[in-house]
Amino acid sequence: MKIYEKAPAKINLMLDVLHKRPDGFHEVEMVMTMVDLADRLEMVELPRDTIIISSQAGYIPLDEKNLAFQAARLIKDRYDVKKGVHIHLDKKIPVAAGLAGGSSDAAATLRGLNRLWELHIPTQELQQLGAELGSDVPFCVTGGTALATGRGELLTPIENPPQCWVVLAKPPINVSTAEVYTRLKSHQITNHPSASGMIAAIQAGNFHEVCGQMGNVLEDVTLKLHPEVQHLKEAMMRLGADGTLMSGSGPTVFGLVSKESKVPRIYNGLRGFCREVYAVRLLT
Repeated sequence: MKIYEKAPAKINLMLDVLHKRPDGFHEVEMVMTMVDLADRLEMVELPRDTIIISSQAGYIPLDEKNLAFQAARLIKDRYDVKKGVHIHLDKKIPVAAGLAGGSSDAAATLRGLNRLWELHIPTQELQQLGAELGSDVPFCVTGGTALATGRGELLTPIENPPQCWVVLAKPPINVSTAEVYTRLKSHQITNHPSASGMIAAIQAGNFHEVCGQMGNVLEDVTLKLHPEVQHLKEAMMRLGADGTLMSGSGPTVFGLVSKESKVPRIYNGLRGFCREVYAVRLLT
């Protein structure tokens, strides 16, 4: 038996950090949604008790460092599953890009193995499992659009934002989320984006207000470390994007675009800056 799962990329429409918690994590407020750029996973049950990961991408780990592997091992251990699985990852989402590609793969693995092995685990329980793997995994289990609080694992579903085009561009650098958060001085943040303002704009269906409410406090750190991210943002706005933001800890920058006629100019213009450029729709 084969199971197929789609693992879409996420973007942060806003990301705020409130303070550092006693457990070492940061207290965050984020509004996240998904875009139609996705990895695809194929899962096949194996008769022997093992986990095999394969991929056409030569740049990702295929062992216990892979989040899909960790998700499979977690579900096997927690529910005492003695069967094995071969998971093939067809990678489309850039790695270390701020788009939660690994987290989405882990979430898709949890969903897929729940079906493959007929475990009947409720969605909320899958999200709790996901929280053990990473802060973005619970959101990726269900997708949609949500306000994420705590360290990102506490989710309140909200309406999807107005439909639009999303142009994503990843410069040829990798950014360590851990390093960005280590360098962040949360007590020095003076300009906090508003989660309530973003939610109100989404609920009103006001695309231009959604663009106006976008903000990400991690930009201050990543843009200092990697000025090319700032150059990408400026180029995207110059080419006609209605609103631009770095997603997560970066380095991917996305632009929201209301008119399809603008998309080819922005896409082609950004290809002069970096090779990894994608024009997709919001996944609503």
